[in-house]
Amino acid sequence: MKALVLTGKEKMAIQEQSIPEIAANEVLVNVKFCGICGTDVHIFNGEPGSAEVTPPVILGHEFAGEIVKIGAEVTELTVGDHVAIDPNIYCGHCDYCRQGRVQLCDHLSALGVTRNGGMAEYCAAPATACLKLNPEIPFEHGAMVEPLSCVLHGFDQIDPITPETNILIIGGGFIGSLFLQTTRLYSPAKVSVCELNTDKHEQLRALGADEVYRTADDISEKFDLVVECVGKKVTSETAISLAGKGANVLLFGVPSPDTEITIPAYDIFSKELKITSSFINPFTLSKAVQLLNQQKIQLTPLLSHKITLEEVPDILANYPTYGITKAIIELPAN
Repeated sequence: MKALVLTGKEKMAIQEQSIPEIAANEVLVNVKFCGICGTDVHIFNGEPGSAEVTPPVILGHEFAGEIVKIGAEVTELTVGDHVAIDPNIYCGHCDYCRQGRVQLCDHLSALGVTRNGGMAEYCAAPATACLKLNPEIPFEHGAMVEPLSCVLHGFDQIDPITPETNILIIGGGFIGSLFLQTTRLYSPAKVSVCELNTDKHEQLRALGADEVYRTADDISEKFDLVVECVGKKVTSETAISLAGKGANVLLFGVPSPDTEITIPAYDIFSKELKITSSFINPFTLSKAVQLLNQQKIQLTPLLSHKITLEEVPDILANYPTYGITKAIIELPAN
């Protein structure tokens, strides 16, 4: 099979590899589409993903495909099933797993991070990682189950959204657009987006934004919930400054490990802010699949670049220059 292998920092190579053998509790997935995540950019540049990365490894943790082989112990899946993949694998026995906080697992592993993932024609995946998709759901949409499930976990970290909640989303890229659409499912009072790239403003309005701002300087009001989807120092600090009294601030964007922010402690105290974050996607995959199966989330407008495996290294090396909302790899047909 053809596979794109991370061989070192900022180094990837197309290789011909044997189709993976599967264990009794695994399935073999013929990968159809695999998304590129900001985390893949971090990993390419030598930074950690959800766990430490040790090359050589096949990246790709956002993917979907068709099951072509099942292990002897697999009973809930069959050959021909269309599936989205939950890449995260928890040990089940550390203190965090026993407490139900599996996303903090001391021994977390993940397809496309610590184990071979979806940037290849085939992937061996635990049967428990596979979620069935309705056959009419495009595979490229199925590959977006993982990021959507991460967004849904973000909602688990904050106070419930009500018809009185005034929301600001900072960053109108792929993740910000998912937050925009999912917040609409809760019928909030108002949803605004702050996005520097004015080319995205019309689409953000079409997806449900009541107001779209270019910079924080254009914003005069305060918000009950601020969701930061960029992961930069300035946007994180801006999120806290634009939070109103009693507000929730969700720092969702993935920062570089050396990013530090400076915030007035008195603002946190005097406004009684709740500042939280969100890591990966425990227990939200099924809900994400249901939202896609019910066609509650628009994905087609967000898939800006359909690419091949051969194009991935250059895109990861020069990601900001491509103007990507979401790039998705189409694997060769088999």
